[in-house]
Amino acid sequence: MTARAEGMENIRMERDGAVGIITIDRPDRFNSLDVATAKDFRKAGLQFSREEEVRCVILRGSGGVFCSGADLKYVRDHGDDEDFGYLQPEGVGAEEGGHGRAFKEILEYIHSAISEIKRAPKPFLAGVDGMAAAGGFGIAMACDLVFASEDARFEWAYHKTGLTGAESSTFFLPRLLGLRKALELVFLNPRLDAAEAAEMGLVNRVWPAQAFDDELRSVARELASGPTEAYAVAKRLVHQAAGIDQLDYHMDDELENLSRVADGEDFAEGLAAFFEKRSPEFDGGDVSR
Repeated sequence: MTARAEGMENIRMERDGAVGIITIDRPDRFNSLDVATAKDFRKAGLQFSREEEVRCVILRGSGGVFCSGADLKYVRDHGDDEDFGYLQPEGVGAEEGGHGRAFKEILEYIHSAISEIKRAPKPFLAGVDGMAAAGGFGIAMACDLVFASEDARFEWAYHKTGLTGAESSTFFLPRLLGLRKALELVFLNPRLDAAEAAEMGLVNRVWPAQAFDDELRSVARELASGPTEAYAVAKRLVHQAAGIDQLDYHMDDELENLSRVADGEDFAEGLAAFFEKRSPEFDGGDVSR
């Protein structure tokens, strides 16, 4: 069955036998996440992670985009005060006029979802068809396996608006690529096509766009029919060997630093340049912190 989960506006949940499929469905905003969408994304991930009948999960985006991360329009407009009551006490937050509060609230939910993905006793697959940028890139990299269509594109993207990286990206990049390549991706920010991403080790397999959905579901069904308990134990042991038990601490650091930097002048300039479709002129910020 395919449906929007009850009360969810921009997240679709589908069951294909023992395969659960979560689709970010906000194509008018390039599948970016405001607080409400990030909250529902976490809820969907939690539900499929805990359902024993679901033995493998696919994360996807609609409309030819995987995900573009936090909704910069929402951040630019300083969010919605009604969204901030759950995680942030009234009067506690970013500097007056800053953007950190909106980022922090969105990232709390995204990071919680990523943590759930890594703890889930089953495989989580990213199905990337179109752009995965910034937080969308991080969400894809946090999945256990990443599959891409030939139309997929990957971009770290944070520095375009003067940000520092979050959504687990600074944690997984050096583990996936090694230190030197990770810093190349962070500093130079190349836009990678699917073949380049696969060659670097960011993607497991690339399929033609017209066959992508069938191939992705076929792999998911194969995993869903496998020894789920053995997969869960192997996943935990591999994570233990790779130091994934430090992920939550690292994401807390990512969140605090990105939220702080988002209250600075460089991000304000980067955000303005993004919406004015021009190159930003950064002054470098305060590098002493």
